Amino acid sequence: MSAPEIVVDGRGLEHPEPLERVLAALDQLQPGQRLRFLIHRQPYPLYDILSRHHYAYTVEARPDGHFEILISPP
Repeated sequence: MSAPEIVVDGRGLEHPEPLERVLAALDQLQPGQRLRFLIHRQPYPLYDILSRHHYAYTVEARPDGHFEILISPP
């Protein structure tokens, strides 16, 4: 059985709290587990961090204007 998905809701939080929360959650990821990050704007600095550390991620713009980023460990 796979570990449950971690969800971090950063919508409406002031900078840098969303980034700090998602980075802390990344440290908690177990093999095979994913992180779902909800945010009210594109987190471009996060994309750079994820790429440097070889995380796989997808970004989906939601109809309500927020973004959903699904992150998998390297």
